[in-house]
Amino acid sequence: MTKSTESQVVISAPNFQTVEFKIKGTAPYVQLKFSEKTKNQLLEKMSTEGSAKKGKRGVRDYQDEFKQAMYESEKGWRGIPAASFRKAIVSACRTVNFKMTLAKLSVFVEADGFDKHDGTPLVKIEGTPELCLHPVRNATGVVDIRARAMWKKWSASVRIKYDADQFNQNDIANLLMRVGVQVGIGEGRPDSKASTGMGWGLFEL
Repeated sequence: MTKSTESQVVISAPNFQTVEFKIKGTAPYVQLKFSEKTKNQLLEKMSTEGSAKKGKRGVRDYQDEFKQAMYESEKGWRGIPAASFRKAIVSACRTVNFKMTLAKLSVFVEADGFDKHDGTPLVKIEGTPELCLHPVRNATGVVDIRARAMWKKWSASVRIKYDADQFNQNDIANLLMRVGVQVGIGEGRPDSKASTGMGWGLFEL
């Protein structure tokens, strides 16, 4: 005699929705990508042949460093790493006592394209970048000049895919607004790991 068993479904299927927001910078957005040039120089230094080479640092080309500081898509436009917005949204959850570990599994930012060098997912930025030079102190304590890209006026359209069983559209909008006034994105943001930031990377919906 065969005994039939019935299985009970207790896990619901994923329920994801996507919403798009237009954001406008209320403070400059500053970007500093780990450039291909720097990466290649480090790889050369770590090689046997590179370790044997000695010599003084050459004359710096700040315009070249400026160009290399920016993410560029395969189609030629400049972009902000999509992960910057996702990390900032997750961080903003702390301000409302929502579990960040749960938010990491519930919020994603869709890319407009990918960086032509390393494939980083990007959100297209609208605006004109300019070279900015700032003194910084390296990990060794030595003062250096850092060349970065700054957008004084900028905007972007951000598409957010979210778990509708965890958040609703208003929740996502409110979290993104908190990112714009409390967390920020890019260099010198208020939520910087290394400092309290420079007040850069803020925006409004």
